[in-house]
Amino acid sequence: MKYDVIIVGAGPGGIFSAYELTKLNDKLKIAIFEAGNPLEKRKCPIDGVKVKNCIKCPTCAIMNGFGGAGAFSDGKYNITNQFGGSLYEYIGKNEAIDLMKYVDEINLAYGGEGTKLYSTADTKIKKMCLENGLHLLDAQVRHLGTDINYVVLENLYNYLKDRVEFFFRTPVEKVEKNGEGYRVITEEAGYECDKCIISVGRSGSKWMETVCRDLEIPTKSNRVDIGVRVELPAEIFSALTDELYESKIVYRTEKFEDLVRTFCMNPHGAVVNENTNGIVTVNGHSYEDPAKHTENTNFALLVSKHFSEPFKDSNGYGESIARLSNMLGGGVIVQRFGDLVRGRRSNAARISEGYVTPTLAATPGDLSLVIPKRILDGIIEMIYALDKICPGTANDDTLLYGVEVKFYNMEVELDNNLETRNKGLFVIGDGSGVTHSLSHASASGIYVARYIANEK
Repeated sequence: MKYDVIIVGAGPGGIFSAYELTKLNDKLKIAIFEAGNPLEKRKCPIDGVKVKNCIKCPTCAIMNGFGGAGAFSDGKYNITNQFGGSLYEYIGKNEAIDLMKYVDEINLAYGGEGTKLYSTADTKIKKMCLENGLHLLDAQVRHLGTDINYVVLENLYNYLKDRVEFFFRTPVEKVEKNGEGYRVITEEAGYECDKCIISVGRSGSKWMETVCRDLEIPTKSNRVDIGVRVELPAEIFSALTDELYESKIVYRTEKFEDLVRTFCMNPHGAVVNENTNGIVTVNGHSYEDPAKHTENTNFALLVSKHFSEPFKDSNGYGESIARLSNMLGGGVIVQRFGDLVRGRRSNAARISEGYVTPTLAATPGDLSLVIPKRILDGIIEMIYALDKICPGTANDDTLLYGVEVKFYNMEVELDNNLETRNKGLFVIGDGSGVTHSLSHASASGIYVARYIANEK
């Protein structure tokens, strides 16, 4: 049970770490421990007909398993340092971009060929945004789609399965220092390694905190993003999505000078449930295959909240808001924008009479009873601002699903090699608090793999 490298978590960071390690040194003995299932067994029971709400499975098929929480996302890989994390602060801007481009090359080689690479370069949309108090962030965006993203992951797994030992449905309970190496402890046994890479994603945030506490690794409070997912007819945003696909737009509110941003835009996509630590929130997907397109586009509007002393539990704050939504709606709440601004709750009749057909079976309700006023005011302001560049955004029938919460790990103290103060223990991906995206997480995995291979 002794390995050269043990990787905890089979999300993007863990997958690309293993991939690069096997490419650079095929003699390394590598194991990956994953709390969830293999890709082919990741099936969410919610079908919208027989099962409409989360039934709290032992392991969430959407959040856990090979591919991580990004497996059933719409497969957007943003090549940029302007958002998606602060990896460049550790490894340099040029290195970060080069690694993200390398990740893109791997995705194309393993099934993503033919997918489109969008870019904000030389777009007139940036000028239009500036004229209306909005700021379009620069990026190249590779859109794989939920379907092609699955194919890429399937092909990567087929490559890795004969080179890496996988332990699925095997949550790691503890990571202990063991001489110059580490001991990874599960319910059944303990496994030793020279190097340990932790890549547990956002859903592993609470577990990561215990590891840092046990191994005396300093951390600092990060942020939590709270908001809603907007759903409207695809035609309203087509001027942006046809050219850019994913547009990251930031707005500074007049009332509080808070920053509100668009996130995870899904043209012709569907709104979905997401389960994080037993709390049901909302997210969005879209497919590359036109046959799977819907008539709607969805995207998140998020407000980041950073907390100062003495409060340190930013994730706990976000969870309490999400729990309130679950309490009132039994899960996700949906409300018409027109009802929200008029101060009344939506009901099934108003939703069914509207011109936007929901793609998620959510409970009609009143988001003002859930989301703090300051955050909700900012979201409403942002919708009116977006209406200036995409007329129709502020229509009465625009649907708002809540809540959408993006949890971030406590930021782990790491050096420029993404190594903790415990030599040989690395923390990568969204579990480190350093990355917040598929591309950045994957790039961090490649970076650490190269460092380990050079040491070996």
